[in-house]
Amino acid sequence: MTAQTLRTEQQQQQPPAPGVTRRRLLGTATATGAAGLVAGGTGVTAVLRDTGDESVPLTTVGATRVPFHGTHQAGITTPLQAAGHLAAFDLTPGAGRKQAAALLRRWSRTAARLTAGEPASDGDTGIALDAGPSSLTVTFGFGHTFFDRTDLTARRPAALAPLPPFSADALDARRSDGDLWVQIGADDPLVAYHALRAVLRDAGETATLRWQTRGFNRTPGATAEPRTARNLMGQVDGTNNPTPADDDFAARVFVPAAGQPDWMANGSYAVFRRIRMLLDRWETLPLERQERVIGRRKSDGAPLSGGGEHTPVDLGKFGADGALAVAGDAHVRVAAPASNGGAAMLRRPFSYDDGLRDDGAPDAGLLFIAWQADPRHGFVPVQRKLDRGDGLSRFLRHEASALWAVPGGAADGEYVGQRLLEG
Repeated sequence: MTAQTLRTEQQQQQPPAPGVTRRRLLGTATATGAAGLVAGGTGVTAVLRDTGDESVPLTTVGATRVPFHGTHQAGITTPLQAAGHLAAFDLTPGAGRKQAAALLRRWSRTAARLTAGEPASDGDTGIALDAGPSSLTVTFGFGHTFFDRTDLTARRPAALAPLPPFSADALDARRSDGDLWVQIGADDPLVAYHALRAVLRDAGETATLRWQTRGFNRTPGATAEPRTARNLMGQVDGTNNPTPADDDFAARVFVPAAGQPDWMANGSYAVFRRIRMLLDRWETLPLERQERVIGRRKSDGAPLSGGGEHTPVDLGKFGADGALAVAGDAHVRVAAPASNGGAAMLRRPFSYDDGLRDDGAPDAGLLFIAWQADPRHGFVPVQRKLDRGDGLSRFLRHEASALWAVPGGAADGEYVGQRLLEG
């Protein structure tokens, strides 16, 4: 798949399904309007909300719709959303392949309805009654143990091998791994929570919640112009992400259409890490020291080697004092593809804040999610390098981890994972 084909798919918008009752979606974005939104534009869609006496246009944020069906699952290349929920499930004792297929069928049906602005099919809670789709996405993945529980070990991808241990890990098994994974994102917190409740209800007696966490990002439109997100350390985070404009973007992020196993065609692998930031310690550092740890200016994200935010980092540049402009243990140096044999991944995180720990320190940080065609050539080599020599690691704690096989998108009338479960 070419980068241009991928961009075209991302820009497509589907008309709302007939019979919309919850939000009275009487129209949706044109392809041109959707392209503007993806690029950070402000095109207004024609989605309306029924107020009883009259229909009022929704705002651009509320009206934006991301189609559920397609070549790839939504929520991978979708622009960062303001609110998110991540949830892992384990199949209940006695639930096997047949029950798992029925669950994925229910989940896919519910996700398709909710992302189109329709109510959940059974017992809708009305939590998001007044809102539009708000860029809602629901993404599904399979964990390593799912294949044991469904007698599908012969079809488990080699790339789904458990991640190796890293010296900086302090992992809590209760908040790691799982048979099934659901990623929910939306630009309205109520819309996101509404989807979470629907997913939990659909799990029924087939799967039990293993762990769940929530995250957030900056609200679209909060800045004068689209900008790279900042994390809770205040640093611009994501400048060097691969973009669909890159010729090798699809090859880095997605399993090829002719890849193996065949049911993973057009899918991706998601690495999840719950990374607590030692914010009390970080915030005592002077600005100059923070910038040296990262290798970028805090104000605008520009590399310390010079230029603007998107200027390539010059790892060989020296300063007037004879020292490297970007320190040897700076995060951007250690994580750079040039330092890792070209390894790269699409990072699409959420920040999180769960209040204070018993010791009074903030329980806050990053819900790191990285997408790649093969974690053995993406996350693993990069994290090994970071584990050995990243100056930022002194201010981080990796407390949970998981790896998921995320199959390609479902066509209209199909459910996610159908090629695996019925193949």
